[in-house]
Amino acid sequence: MRLVYVDNNATTQVDGSVLEEMLPYFKEFYGNPSSLHTFGRQVAGKIDIARERVADLLGANSSEIVFTSCGTESNNNAIHSSLEANPQKRHVVTTKVEHPAVLNLCRYFGKNGYEVTELSVGKDGMLDLDELREAIRENTAIVSIMHANNETGIILPIEEIGRIVKEKGVLFHCDAVQAIGKIPINLRNSHIDLLSLSGHKLHAPKGIGVLYIRKGVRVNPLIIGGHQESNRRSGTENVPSIIGLGKACELAKASIGEYSNRVKDLRDKLEKGVKESIAKVKIIGEKSCRLPNTSNIAFEYVEGEAILLLLDMAGIAASSGSACTTGSTEPSHVLQAMGTPVSQSRGAIRFSLSRYSTDDEINYILERLPALIKKLQDLSPIFDDSLGSGG
Repeated sequence: MRLVYVDNNATTQVDGSVLEEMLPYFKEFYGNPSSLHTFGRQVAGKIDIARERVADLLGANSSEIVFTSCGTESNNNAIHSSLEANPQKRHVVTTKVEHPAVLNLCRYFGKNGYEVTELSVGKDGMLDLDELREAIRENTAIVSIMHANNETGIILPIEEIGRIVKEKGVLFHCDAVQAIGKIPINLRNSHIDLLSLSGHKLHAPKGIGVLYIRKGVRVNPLIIGGHQESNRRSGTENVPSIIGLGKACELAKASIGEYSNRVKDLRDKLEKGVKESIAKVKIIGEKSCRLPNTSNIAFEYVEGEAILLLLDMAGIAASSGSACTTGSTEPSHVLQAMGTPVSQSRGAIRFSLSRYSTDDEINYILERLPALIKKLQDLSPIFDDSLGSGG
């Protein structure tokens, strides 16, 4: 059976050249980078190169890059340590459409003595910037807002958001896990104080992430122990994965323009074909600025779990939203926040492409998907195809 992987917002295939660069550091160069002997020094030097590569992709200084285990740790580190560093400030601002790694953490603090404001979004997935201005108070410790949504691909106006936050003199954290490597960013020209990145979203291995900390920003370490990462994150470094992430960032910077154009063309082809061949579908955030690789398509009056099962039987791997909420029977919190009707949100499927996606794969999806959806629609007691195609 043919296999087509279109769940790249959940995780990506490790690039072959990334793996090749990692392999010697499992066996041949296995020293601890904190050791002063040759085994340690040669590894520490390679970590320095990886740090420079990450910084180059982000438009940052290498001294501002802290290696972590994943995007979730980076988000926790940014928010938790910022609150700890500013104990007199007891208010956090975020949005209703954040990834669970931010939203659930903020809600945890909300149950433990902090006030949390969750900003609304419109049907287009966009924030009301006036609502943001009004939400920031004198006792606001940090504003945490994502760069691009993991479920819909909708890109938030992060520079405008940053200017508002800085006007208020508050720390600004950005979860950029889904954006990095897909769209350009230059942190030197931004108002972002803290930014999270995850390696496995851009063809590096799982288990490696980054927290960018702008020079001069004071945060307390989340993990305490040794002196690694300039006393900002203790624990022996995950050397092979750090090296792999550095290589992945180098590749991403070199291909980001080609990636954006080619992958967007594939996404647009998928959406066009779906709208032409299937009744009652809606592209979530279709008119909003979106990541070039992400398409969230709502199939009305059918269940997303059933769609995924039939797709999987056809060899097509997609998802119904964040991989971190797999198994939940509730409609996506992101689509609920956007006011998407339940008849659509329950049948919403996310197709997320990568630089490995091909035109032939999109053709295969368009060959199999219409019949699959028609089968489910025929089983639905409330579906009426005489209503025509949805917006």
